[in-house]
Amino acid sequence: MAADSDPESEVFEITDFTTASEWERFVSRVEEVLNDWKLIGSSAGKSSPEKGEYTSGIWEEKSKDINFADFKFSITHHYLKQESDEGDGKEEPEEDAFPLAMQDLLCMNNDFPPRAHCLVRWYGMREFLVISPGANCEAIISESKCNLLLSSISISLANSGCQVPMFVQIQQKWRRMYAGECQGPGVRTDFEMVHLRKVPSQYNHLSGLLDIFKSKIGCSLTPLPPINIAIRFTYVLQDWQQYSWPQQPPDFDALLGGEVGGVEFGKLPFGACEDPISELHLATTWPHLTEGIVVDNDVYSDLDPLQAPHWSVRVRKAENPQCLLGDFLTEFFKLCCRKESTEEILGRGLAEEEGKENSDISAALSKLTEPAAVPIPKLSVSNMVHSARKRIRRHRRIDESPLSNEMLNSILLYLFPDAAVEKSSENSDSKTNDYPLLLPFPCVQNLFSHLKSAPSDSLSYRLALCVCLVNFYHGGVRAVAHLWQEFVLEMRYRWENNYLIYGWVRHRMLNCCIERKRARDEARKTTDGGKERERKVSGGCQNGRFGPESVPPATTASDSAREVGKSWESWSDSEDEFFECLSDQEEMEFPPTAGEKGGAKDVSKAKPEGRLHPHGNMTLINSGEPLYIPVTQEPAPMTEDLLEEQSEVLAKLGTSAEGAHLRARMQSACLLSDMESFKAANPGCVLEDFVRWYSPRDYVEEEVVDDKGNTVVKGELSARMKIPGNMWVEAWETARATPARRQRRLFDDTKEAEKVLHYLAVQKPADLTSHLLPCILHAAILKLKEEESVEDIPSVKKAIQQATSHASKVLHHPSPDYKKLELIAVETVIARARSLKAKFGIGKGEKGEDAEELEKFVSSLLEEPEVAVTGAGRGPAGSIIHRLFVSAQRIHLIHFGEHSDEAALLAPLDDDLGRVGGAEDRKPMGGGINVPDFPPPAGREILLRTCVPRPAPYSKALPQRLFCVLMRDEFRLAGAFSSDTSFF
Repeated sequence: MAADSDPESEVFEITDFTTASEWERFVSRVEEVLNDWKLIGSSAGKSSPEKGEYTSGIWEEKSKDINFADFKFSITHHYLKQESDEGDGKEEPEEDAFPLAMQDLLCMNNDFPPRAHCLVRWYGMREFLVISPGANCEAIISESKCNLLLSSISISLANSGCQVPMFVQIQQKWRRMYAGECQGPGVRTDFEMVHLRKVPSQYNHLSGLLDIFKSKIGCSLTPLPPINIAIRFTYVLQDWQQYSWPQQPPDFDALLGGEVGGVEFGKLPFGACEDPISELHLATTWPHLTEGIVVDNDVYSDLDPLQAPHWSVRVRKAENPQCLLGDFLTEFFKLCCRKESTEEILGRGLAEEEGKENSDISAALSKLTEPAAVPIPKLSVSNMVHSARKRIRRHRRIDESPLSNEMLNSILLYLFPDAAVEKSSENSDSKTNDYPLLLPFPCVQNLFSHLKSAPSDSLSYRLALCVCLVNFYHGGVRAVAHLWQEFVLEMRYRWENNYLIYGWVRHRMLNCCIERKRARDEARKTTDGGKERERKVSGGCQNGRFGPESVPPATTASDSAREVGKSWESWSDSEDEFFECLSDQEEMEFPPTAGEKGGAKDVSKAKPEGRLHPHGNMTLINSGEPLYIPVTQEPAPMTEDLLEEQSEVLAKLGTSAEGAHLRARMQSACLLSDMESFKAANPGCVLEDFVRWYSPRDYVEEEVVDDKGNTVVKGELSARMKIPGNMWVEAWETARATPARRQRRLFDDTKEAEKVLHYLAVQKPADLTSHLLPCILHAAILKLKEEESVEDIPSVKKAIQQATSHASKVLHHPSPDYKKLELIAVETVIARARSLKAKFGIGKGEKGEDAEELEKFVSSLLEEPEVAVTGAGRGPAGSIIHRLFVSAQRIHLIHFGEHSDEAALLAPLDDDLGRVGGAEDRKPMGGGINVPDFPPPAGREILLRTCVPRPAPYSKALPQRLFCVLMRDEFRLAGAFSSDTSFF
C-alpha cells in the first residue's frame, strides 16, 4: 500500500511555478499604486524651484496601505504643489533627459529649508515616495529584509517606468534611516545613509568629509571636477540672565501683597511667569564655497561665524509656559465642575449649635406664632431669615473664614461703589443714582451681547472678576463660597432697607421690587401727617387686630439709622410683609360699591373712585355720564426666566378645552384688575363701555335709521365677544367695583424679592461660576485686546476674533468643553512678543530705520519658522544677537570656568554689554583668559555636490551629493550617488 500511495503523494507535491508568489504580488501592488497616482513616465521638463519655495510652498501627501503577505506597509507620496507648466509652449523634454530628482540634487536655491521633510533637507527633492512599516508593525532591521524591499522597489520602478525616487524606511523609526533608488533613461541614483551616535574624530571637520565623498564617487579624472560646498553652523543661546523678570515684583504693602502680576480689583493679571522663549538658534551659513577657498581641519578653521555671509535665526518656544491669565481661567473652569453646596464647603459647625437659640432659618414661621412678647417690628419672615444668617456669620471664627474682614470689605466696596456714597451721606433721606461707576476695561461695542455677558460697568461683571480673583489667590472654592454668602446677605440688606442695586443685570426683578417698596414707603410717608396711618397705594394688610395704639409710627431707613440703640438688623417693616390679607375687615371699612353683590340698588349714584381723566368725548351708554379712564395697576414685570417658566406652565395645561379655559383665566389677571378699576371709576357702566376704551376694535358701530327716520349711530360687541363662554364676559361678571389702590396687587414685590433672594442663596459655587463664565470670558477678551493694542501683532488680532467666535459657540453648547477655548494660546503669543522685544531692546523710545527694522524682524520671528538677519553679524539685529552670545559666554565662564574668580572680577557691566562689538573688538579678558564670542556649534551641516562620470571615466557626468550632519550625539551621512547604466 505504501508503494501505491507514493505516486499520489509525489503528484500533490508538484509546485506550480506559474502561481505568483507573495513577493511578486507585493511588486505588482506597488506598480498598481504608481499607475493609480499617475507617476508613470518622464518627470523632467519642470522648471527649477524658486529660492525659498520649499519653505513658503505647500507640501501635500497621499497614502495607501499595501501588504507583503501578512505584513502591512504604507506607501506615501510627498510632493510640492506647483503650478502646472502645461500650455506654456515649452518643448517636450528629450528622451534621455535626467529625472527631476537628479536635477534637484544639484539645485542650490533651497539648501537647508527650515520646515520640510527630512528627506527634502538631505536630498533637496521636491517629489518622492516612501514605503514604511504599518503603525503596529515591527521595524525592518535585518539586512535580508532590507535587500528584499530594495529589490522590490527596483523592479517596480523598472517595470512601470516611474522616475520619482522611492525610499524604504529601515531600522527603528526614531533613527530616520532610509534607503532608496531613482531610475531614469540609462541612469540610476542610489540613496544610502550612515547613522552613528558619535562623530569619528577623523571625520569631525570638512577635510575628512571631503575624503569620504571623493572615495565614494571614485572618480579617476585629473584634475577632479570642482566640489561645491555649502556649510551651516547652528549656535544655541539658552542663558537669558541679562533679561529682566517678565513680571513686575509683588508689592507686599498692597492689599493683595505678595501676588505676582500687580493684581488689583477690576483687573485680570496678564503675562508669563517664566520666559516663553526658551532658546534662540543662530544659523550661520556659507552657501557657495569650493575646496580651495576655505580651510577646516583638526588644527585650524576659517569658519568664523562673524564672517559668515548669511545669518538666520529661529526661536524655540517654551512648551505651555505658565501664564497668569491662563491660570486664572483654568482655575475658574475647574470651579464649574464642583458639586458641593455652600453649606457643605463652609460647614455648618457652630451654626448647628445655635439651634437652641432659634437661629435655624426653618424656625422663622414658628417664631411668629410663639406666645412670647416679641416686638412687632421683628415679626417678619425676612427679618428672621436675616437674623439667623447674621448669627451664623457672627459665630464663625475668624480663623475659619477664608477671607479676612479687610479683604471682604474691600471687595464689597468694589462691588457696591454706592456704599461709599451712602457712608458719606447717610443722613440723607434718599439715595441718588449719581455714584462713580468703575470701568475696569474699555467697552467694546456688542461684545457682551455676542457672548451673552454683561456690560463692563455692571455688577455681574465686577462680581465675576472678584470671584475669579478670590478663587485663585485666597483659598479657592471655600473663599468663593464665603464671598457668595456675604454677597447674598448684602443683597438682602439692600432689599430690606430700600437700597437699589446698581448695575445688577442678572436680576433686575429685585430692583423692581425695591422700587415698588420704596414707592409705597414714600407714599406712606407723605400721607403720615400725625393722623392714623393710612393704607398704602398698592394695598396691604390691616393691623387693626393689634389696635391702632400698638402699631408703631412710620419710620424710614434713614430715620431708623439715627435711632439710638437701634441697628440696621433690628429694623423691620413687618407691616409690609403680608399683602394678601384682604379680609372682612376691609369690606367693613370700605362698604360695597357699585356692581358688587349686596350693593346699592341705584348703582349710578355710587361714588366714583380712582378716576384719571375723561376719555375724550365718550359717554357711558346707559347713563350718558362722561367715560373716565381709571387709575390702573402697572402690569407685573417679567424677566426672561419668568417668561420661560410661565411658558412651561401654560404648555403643560395641554390643548383640551378645560386646559385652554384654565390657561385663559391665568392670563386674565391683569384684565380683571382693569375691569374692577373701570367699574369703580365709572359707576353704572356696562361691558360695552369697557370694550370701547380697552379694545375699540371689538366694538362695532354702524349708522342705522330709527323709527322716527333719523340716522343714528348704533354699536354692538364684535362677534368674538359674543362667543358663549367668552372670557371677557365671565371676567366682567366677576369683577367688583374696586379702585386700584384697594385691589390685590398684581405684582407682589415681597414674594418676588424673597424668591430672588432664595434663588441666590441656594446657588452652588459651580452654578455661580457657570452663570458668571460669560462675564469672565468677556473680561479676558477685553484684556487680550488691551494688551494686543500695545504690541500691535496682526496675527493676534485675527486670533482674538477667532477665539471670540469660538467662545460664543462653546457657551451656547449644552455641555461646553472649556479646554477648547483658545484664549490661553493668544496670551502666550503676546507674552512671546514682549519677551523678544525686550531682548532686542524694542520699546525704549528709540526711533529710526534700525528700530523699524528690529520691529519687523521680531514680528517675523513670531510668525515664520526662520528669519534671515539683514546684514548678517554687522546689521542691527545681528549686533544685538552677537552681544547676547558674548554675555552668555562670559556668564558661563564665571560659573563653570577654571578661573571663575578672576572672570567674575572682569565680567562686563550692563553698559559694556550695550556697546556693539565686532570681531576686531574681541580681546582677552585679562590674565590670559580668552573668551570666545560663541559657544561650540550645537550642530554642523555640510553639503557636498559635484557632477562627475561614474562608474567609468567614459560614463555620463552625473550629479553626486553628500549631506553631512555633525552633532554631539549624532553623526549622519546621507548620500545620493548616480551611475550610468548604459556605459559602465
